[in-house]
Amino acid sequence: MATVLTLSPLTACGGDASDSGDAKSLTMWTFKQSHVQALKNAAADFEKQTGIKVSVKAYGPDDAYTTKVQASAKTGDLPDVLEVHSDGEDFALGATGITRDIAKDVTADWSGLYQEGVQKSGVVTPARYKESEPSDSKTHGIKEGQRFSVPLTSGTFGIVMGNKKKLAEAGITEPPASYEEFLEDLKATTAKDPKNGGVSLGLKVKATGLTWSLQPLAFGELGKEKYQALWGKDASGNFASANGRKVLDLYARMQPYWMPGTQTLDIDAADQAFAQGKSAWDIGGTFTLAFLQQNGMNPEDVMAFGFPGPEKGAVPKPALAPLALTGLAATSTSKHPENAAKWMKFLAQPKTAARFAKDATEVPSTELGDDAAAAMGATLAAMTKAFAGAPENTYDPTVNDFRPPTYDQDSMAEILADLTPLKKKDAQTAGKDMAKLNDNFWASAEK
Repeated sequence: MATVLTLSPLTACGGDASDSGDAKSLTMWTFKQSHVQALKNAAADFEKQTGIKVSVKAYGPDDAYTTKVQASAKTGDLPDVLEVHSDGEDFALGATGITRDIAKDVTADWSGLYQEGVQKSGVVTPARYKESEPSDSKTHGIKEGQRFSVPLTSGTFGIVMGNKKKLAEAGITEPPASYEEFLEDLKATTAKDPKNGGVSLGLKVKATGLTWSLQPLAFGELGKEKYQALWGKDASGNFASANGRKVLDLYARMQPYWMPGTQTLDIDAADQAFAQGKSAWDIGGTFTLAFLQQNGMNPEDVMAFGFPGPEKGAVPKPALAPLALTGLAATSTSKHPENAAKWMKFLAQPKTAARFAKDATEVPSTELGDDAAAAMGATLAAMTKAFAGAPENTYDPTVNDFRPPTYDQDSMAEILADLTPLKKKDAQTAGKDMAKLNDNFWASAEK
């Protein structure tokens, strides 16, 4: 959303919510093509219940959506509701004045409909406000306590998917119980089909290797405190230490099993390769299943599980904390913000969310309770099993306060990619380089 973030505050183009517009209609835009029909189905139910008709349109991919929002913000013809990336884009749009503060609208009976871990998604917390304080921040101008979105979908990354048919041909019928078993399974499928039996990951975006694979693996091997120490100032626990070397050695054991050329694939291309049978495994997130379905793969043909921990690690069976992925934001120019709020709250109702989950093949942010598996389908429900864990055993990618304030994951991921799949560096060299870069981040932050 970089282009949107360049917009000046839009206080001048906000409409008078009471002076015009059709009180019986709303408009909504999304960047997720896979959400369109599910939203239209929900809109039909909403119209029956309230008499308010919702028109849903998609503009994609993300860049095109950004351009559309930017252009419409300038001309004053934004829709009433926007689907947004949670906890980032929503704040940026709020900072520019494109979307409105809905903190007073979202009462406890509304926010309580969501899964506990995402109930505050869209709220400007003290930490979010602190991040916005620098004048060059993309969210500069937001205020603590404001709320610029409510969650629609949630999930996480670090989800491994296997092609059941290919796995069965290699004698694999159950998810691996450990990282070591996962490596054995990779070995089996690659031996069965050397060309198409490997694992794909969109490593053209190198951060996927770091955040979707190495980090959950490191958390499982070391446990929370020693995992966080990898990014600390103490050389005895950083990436150049014995712990760092151990983690990097473990990660590098995937080297023989990468799909040929996976380092050149972006995320969508890696997922397409899996859907097309060019790999037996794919590392993605809960959000990947809908994309696979769009590309012709039956969700029932996918075996899904969280990235497994090492058998003898500190947390051999780590859980993955869910986070809000996309949300709903009300635009400042909406003529009927009260109706927009009704629509957003309607989408949070368990019955509506359950149908949305099936229609969109996505995990909704609404708490579905014991009926979640039946509501979402077997494969999607299997993914959500990765969420179940105690706080001390759960890898939470949203916790980043242990890293240097100037930390840049893309730079760190570049070094990691040199270890694997590029195999330009061994674990010791990669660890030293990662530690050196991390030290530079700390030094820069303390100037």
